Amino acid sequence: MATVCTERSSYPGPEGGDHSSRSREDGGQPAFPKTRSASRIFRLVHYALSWGPGPRDGSVAPADCTAGSHSAFRTTWRAESAASPRNANRKADRREAAQWPLAAMNLNNCNNKDEKKDEKKEEKKDEKKDEKKKEEPPKEVWVMDPQTDTYYNWLVTMSFPVFYNLMMLVARSCFNELQIKNVTMWLVFDYSSDLLYWVDTFVRSRTGFLEQGLLVRDSKILKDNYMKTRQFKLDVISMLPTDFIFLLIGIDNPEWRFNRLLKLGRLFEFFDRTETRTNFPNIFRIGNLVLYIIIIIHWNACLYFAISKTLGFGSDTWVYPDIKHPEFGQLSRQYVYCLYWSTLTLTTIGETPPPVQDIEYLFVVVDFLTGVLIFATIVGNVGAMISNMNAARADFQAKIDSIKQYMEFRKVTKDLEIRVVKWFDYLWTEEKTCDEKQVLKNLPDKLKAEIAINVHLETLRKVRIFQDCEAGLLVELVLKLQPQVFSPGDYVCKKGDIGREMYIIKAGKLAVVADDGVTQFVVLGDGAYFGEISILGIKGSKAGNRRTANIRSVGYSDLFALSKDDLMEALTEYPDAKGILEEKGRAILMKDNLIDESLLAVPDAKELEGKVSRFEANLEIMNVKFRKMAAHHESYERKLKQRLANMENQVRTLRPNE
Repeated sequence: MATVCTERSSYPGPEGGDHSSRSREDGGQPAFPKTRSASRIFRLVHYALSWGPGPRDGSVAPADCTAGSHSAFRTTWRAESAASPRNANRKADRREAAQWPLAAMNLNNCNNKDEKKDEKKEEKKDEKKDEKKKEEPPKEVWVMDPQTDTYYNWLVTMSFPVFYNLMMLVARSCFNELQIKNVTMWLVFDYSSDLLYWVDTFVRSRTGFLEQGLLVRDSKILKDNYMKTRQFKLDVISMLPTDFIFLLIGIDNPEWRFNRLLKLGRLFEFFDRTETRTNFPNIFRIGNLVLYIIIIIHWNACLYFAISKTLGFGSDTWVYPDIKHPEFGQLSRQYVYCLYWSTLTLTTIGETPPPVQDIEYLFVVVDFLTGVLIFATIVGNVGAMISNMNAARADFQAKIDSIKQYMEFRKVTKDLEIRVVKWFDYLWTEEKTCDEKQVLKNLPDKLKAEIAINVHLETLRKVRIFQDCEAGLLVELVLKLQPQVFSPGDYVCKKGDIGREMYIIKAGKLAVVADDGVTQFVVLGDGAYFGEISILGIKGSKAGNRRTANIRSVGYSDLFALSKDDLMEALTEYPDAKGILEEKGRAILMKDNLIDESLLAVPDAKELEGKVSRFEANLEIMNVKFRKMAAHHESYERKLKQRLANMENQVRTLRPNE
């Protein structure tokens, strides 16, 4: 039995020998290698083979052989595992884990938690950065406001290089001597203008525009808006460095810089802004028209010289004479001669040598057509400008003529007619012919008020009763002031007249005179006022609303008049101010002893009239309500009678049935 078990457990050793004959004394088990790892491996293989099925020769293995082998294997394996250093380390780790159970459980989670904390910290930092970016106001960039003087001054600056290129490029291209003799100067001017062109492109990209009434200041939006415009493309083409061609063909070819003329929009914009800003728009329009004509004549003169150069100087009678002749060889003579010929041709004044060749005929025909358009433009524009300049005078003269015709038709005395004509002459001389309401009618009410305040407010503040009044009331009154002009000797008011207006002297002299009109008591000057008490209608005044003095104009006097109706209309919105004004007026009258105490108890006729009017209005309202109630009562009675009649009819129909 022991022999069979040994044969089944035989296996080749590591040296290639047969270990089946080796057995130990205690159980007949084979001897394993002394190396610990190899010993364990061999033992594992040995017992694996011993667990297999029965012997191959058909004999049956005893039951205790496999069981003994298994128990022996488990005992040996546990002993060697316990003796191995790796297992010793594992046991030490287990002992430490037993002492620190929570630390053992969290060994793997510690790094993950640290990573999460780092992520949270980074997220918080990012959030803080975003909050700082939100809290920080956007960086302000420089933006050009097109409504400021700075923008207009920049247009003035840009008009010089544009006008230089417009006039000199064609002249340098056609008159070679002009280009060759001043190369250095032209280079300085050319590249200075190019530098301004580049700066202007930057200014355009930072020029603000209005959106919903506010100036856009976002540089990105401004740049995108500029790049979408047609002018951006023209600006880019105008700045193309075509001067590099000079390296191939030479520097004396300025016609390659004609792309700089695409900046002409800046020159036209400067003209438009100047026409809006100037106080003499008609004169500026005439000057601008003359400048356009000079530019056209200049270009035509240069083209004439270029064609003459192409065909040959002195080749026929039409072209420019031979420059080899001393008289026609000077640069100044060449330009003046061509300018003279261009002026004669375009204005169709005088005679010029007839053309000889076909190209000469074609050029002259184009010049004649251009001249016709120029002539029509000159006549039309100059005529319109002169009409506009004389429009005010023509309108004023029409008024004088109508007044003269009326006075002649009504047989007015000659003395009065002369006074009227002199009054009109004074208005025209002092430029007081314009109707302020007519001039300001197109402005909104706020701007009207601001202009009136700027012109008349200080004058109105000089009146005693209007001092310390509400600003709103003063604005209302300022808008209602009417300018009036009085001739020498005219009475502004006479004693006993009903006071419907008060006056404030703007310029001139007024005299308080006796009934004879000669004796002067006092002379009133600029800033004086009178008639303020009569338009308030203060109760108890001895004079009532009557004038108490004669006031006459010494010379031509400019006055502001405020009517009683306008004052009362303004005071309806300011009842408190009305009471204050009446108190001030009453104080002034009491100071001058012009208050009658007995009249204070007498009810005012206007107050009684107002009460009666209010009573009548209330009575009318009650009558209307009573009529409505009566109509409603009648309607209710008709409906009630109809219902009774219907009920009677129903009762009658029921009785026969019963």
